[in-house]
Amino acid sequence: MINPIEMVDYKLETKLGGRVAGVDEVGRGAWAGPVFAAAAIFKINLVNFKKLRGLNDSKSMGRASREKYFSALEEVRESGYAFFSVGVASVEEIDTLNILNATMLAMERAIKKLPFLPTTLLVDGIHAPYSTIPTKTIPKGDSKIFSIAAASIYAKVSRDRHMIYLSENFPGFGWENNAGYGTKDHRNALFELGITEHHRKSFAPIKNILK
Repeated sequence: MINPIEMVDYKLETKLGGRVAGVDEVGRGAWAGPVFAAAAIFKINLVNFKKLRGLNDSKSMGRASREKYFSALEEVRESGYAFFSVGVASVEEIDTLNILNATMLAMERAIKKLPFLPTTLLVDGIHAPYSTIPTKTIPKGDSKIFSIAAASIYAKVSRDRHMIYLSENFPGFGWENNAGYGTKDHRNALFELGITEHHRKSFAPIKNILK
């Protein structure tokens, strides 16, 4: 039996009050490209805003749906009802710091790029970036908490667009479709085309080819 997708809500943000920022990342498991994180703050509860109804974890929907929600998020941002920011950690930072620490760094950068300091951070998962701001980690928060789900969409679409951009100069790996993740076509291309500057050399599949 397939479990139904949970509906996100704005209850925790309302309970906490103040400037609550949802934070999420994307790209931790990819073989190529940077890791992205996003932070999202809403001035009002927009769960029932027509264009954002059904907003959920970015992994639960296809590209077309993510793009639709991203456009809606941009619309509310431009109207002044929400604030979004993106932080990035490079492939070099991933290989130097390890993927977990690089992910936390991307989150820290996203938080710092917000136009003002949040009063609370709600972070997807069990790990939290360094911050003096009160922080709550929430496993599977991107399928429960509205601001985290929005951050999930914002980070995913931003990273996917970046990988499409990179694919233009590095064709053959399928980054425009697989976003740098380890698909069969990506693996085959590594042996046919070699490793690029955008591959994470600390990751086992890449490291094993380099041996």
